[in-house]
Parts: sequence; structure tokens; C-alpha cells
Amino acid sequence: MKVAKKKTDEEMKRLENTFIKPSDIDTILRDDATVYTEDGKLLLLFRKKKLTGGQAFYDVIADYMKKHPSTNRGTASGSTTKNTRENPKIQTTITGYFDRWSPIHKHLFKKKGIPTPIEVRETAFVSDHPDEFEKMVPFIEKIDHWYKKYLPEYYEKQYKKAKETHFKIADTAFTTITTNINFQTTLHKDKGDDEDGFGNLAVIEKGKYTGGETCLPQYGIGVDVREGDILLMDVHEWHANLPIQLEKDAERMSVVCYLRRKLWERTKKKSRAFMKRHNQTVRNLKAKTV
Repeated sequence: MKVAKKKTDEEMKRLENTFIKPSDIDTILRDDATVYTEDGKLLLLFRKKKLTGGQAFYDVIADYMKKHPSTNRGTASGSTTKNTRENPKIQTTITGYFDRWSPIHKHLFKKKGIPTPIEVRETAFVSDHPDEFEKMVPFIEKIDHWYKKYLPEYYEKQYKKAKETHFKIADTAFTTITTNINFQTTLHKDKGDDEDGFGNLAVIEKGKYTGGETCLPQYGIGVDVREGDILLMDVHEWHANLPIQLEKDAERMSVVCYLRRKLWERTKKKSRAFMKRHNQTVRNLKAKTV
């Protein structure tokens, strides 16, 4: 399947960080599909009912997300201010490894008079609950498996980078996972992930809902990703979610796996021993304040 642009790049840029609506989308894909642009560039690959183990993943992370809502999603949540205290509270979290210090880390380094280490870290959930995080890994390995199977040329480029750092998730092509519950993102392009790779999206469901489709509005196309499905997409194209209509207590958890480019650049020559020392130093810093 090939699709043409409905809007120019300039028109899309003006719509950045705004919410989309169903009338912006011509086609919603609900069955297996592979979509290319008119010039032959792969836009997305969608396959139904390939993933298992999502509920076990949900059981590990969902309560943590609900207890620790975030205001750090900024414009992706529709916020128009840079003051995070004024942003909407979103059920979202990042697990795995990241390439920016949190405000808490910055405060602790300053308070203790410690020179700021290389800007790479375990995320809070991994640091505080390493055994629980290990229970999430099998589901991520299944996503990795299908990524490798369906898009080997993209996978191999990304996996080669992942192999060069010890700050990664098991033996996968990923360093990082973003998990969201009932979160409609505004129009954006992903930043910070590997330009050579492809985005990996899965969904885990609780109860019934409609909407939430993942869309590429510049091409007028969207994908209704449901539990067990996998969507591989070019996240450097403009994308967003349609509104989500939830029945009582329903939840739509999205799981996005990727490789952080700066993380790879900063750690590709570091040893496993360095990783362990670095992680322990940061964990000890936090533990002393408790």
C-alpha cells in the first residue's frame, strides 16, 4: 500500500503539539498492512496478534505508574507552558536506561558537592525495583523478536549499536521503554531515539474502549493497535493519537521500545564494570537521602 501526503511539511509544522481529531484521518488500518510513501520509503508495518505476555508486563508496572503520575511530558500532553508544575499529570513512565538526569539527581549532586557523572542512568523504576523490572523483560524480548523478523535491515543497524553498550535491556535492540496509560499524545516527531531504527509499539488492554488509534496525519492514515498486535513505524514522521473513549475502569496501556542515541554515544566504549560502578554510585547517592 502506498500513501501520499495530504499536507505540506510547513502545514504540519504549524500543527505541532496540537491534538488531532477523527476528521483528520481518512483510513484506519485494522488488519495486517505494510505502508510506503509515494517515493517508496517504508512508513509502517502492522501485524495482528503476534505478541503474548502483555498482561504480565502490565501487572508489574501499572500500579507504579498510577502512584507516580508525571508532569514531564510537556507539549506531548498538550501543555503550553515550560513550567512542569502546571502541566497535566499523566500516567506515563520511562523504564530501562535514559540519557538525562532527573531533577532529583541534579539536586542530590549539588547538595552532596559531587561532580556530575556522565549523563546516563537507570530509570527510577529500574533503580528502585530491579527484580520487578526483570519480570518486564520477556515481553520486551518478544517485541524485539518480531522487530528482527519483520524489519531485519532496520533491526540490524539498531542492534549493532545496542551491542556496543551495556546500558541496554537484555540482549535486545532497545535501551529504553516508554509506557503510557490512557494518554492521547499531541502531534510530534520523536526526538532522541536512533535515526537508523524504527519505532516499536504494542498495546495492553483492560476493559473496553474505542479510539486511541496511532496516526500519521500528514498521510491521512491511522492504525488501531490492539492487544497482541505490533506496529513498527517511522517515528520521525509526524504522529499522534486520536481521542480515547473509555468505558468504566478501562485502560489502554501503550508500550514503546527504542534506543536512545545519546546514551549509546556516551557509553559505547564503557566496560560492564564501569556500568556497575556507575549505577551503584547513583543508587548509593539516592539511598543516603532516604
